[in-house]
Amino acid sequence: MEFQDYYQTLGVKQGAGDDEIKAAYRKLARKYHPDKNKEAGAEDKFKAISEAYEVLHDKQKRAAYDNVRAGGGYRAGDNFRPPPGWQQQAPGGFEFRDFGGGDAGGFSDFFESLFGGRGGAGPRGQRGPMRGNDVRAAVEIDLRTAYAGGKQRLGLRDASGERTLEVNIPAGILPGKVIRLGGQGEPGYSGAPSGDLLLEVQVRDDPQFKLHGRDIEVEVPLSPWEAALGAKVPVPTLGGDVELKIPAGSRSGRKLRLKGRGMPGKTPGDQIVSLAIQIPPADSDTAKAAYQAFEKAFDGFDPRSA
Repeated sequence: MEFQDYYQTLGVKQGAGDDEIKAAYRKLARKYHPDKNKEAGAEDKFKAISEAYEVLHDKQKRAAYDNVRAGGGYRAGDNFRPPPGWQQQAPGGFEFRDFGGGDAGGFSDFFESLFGGRGGAGPRGQRGPMRGNDVRAAVEIDLRTAYAGGKQRLGLRDASGERTLEVNIPAGILPGKVIRLGGQGEPGYSGAPSGDLLLEVQVRDDPQFKLHGRDIEVEVPLSPWEAALGAKVPVPTLGGDVELKIPAGSRSGRKLRLKGRGMPGKTPGDQIVSLAIQIPPADSDTAKAAYQAFEKAFDGFDPRSA
């Protein structure tokens, strides 16, 4: 039989750490998973990748494999025969067959010659087909996308590398909520389905609107006469402009509520409108004269009396 270089199969060096080995396995398994890759040889490649990970992610089997590899100076494709009494010489004095026999589960003769009937166990030491792990990642969207929802193409970086996904964003999704993408996690083992990708949503700050739970706050500028006399003014919302009635005698900082104009949901949030009175500049003779007349009209008014 031929010697299998598991490090070469996963594309990692012998001293690779657990995280590097796991990332290499995820990337290659995703690429060659037979449910997604219909090219000739993809299934065999996937089996080889799974077998390599089965050995290299397990500290005991990896140590045993490294001993054999170093002792014989083997390279991929070399003719291989297990050393005499190998099962009794395994690290720790145990036989790998002690872990259980049964169906070889698609492992190679090389694997069976070293580890006996351990076949059929997945990367986490379970027997038979095994669903892939779920993978968690964070995605950032803008507030308007969170409000309206819809399909978005999002760039994602995880242990498998960079990829672009089309994600259906639910309307009104809030920061910290999770979107589940079925079958986009780690590949399954021995024909089992892949795990899911769990995307935790983060919402970017918006220059105009502020999010507070399901409520949205926006600041609306007013002229002094609009605040003093009352007016109807257009107010921006994430769903489009609406007309808001400003009560006479309003002051800066006063908050008005637009019911149901916040984030969509079973119970929609509200929009909180914060009023901000803007003072026109006295930058002309006409403007100065107007302010002087205003001063005379309100003779005796002291804004600091309170």
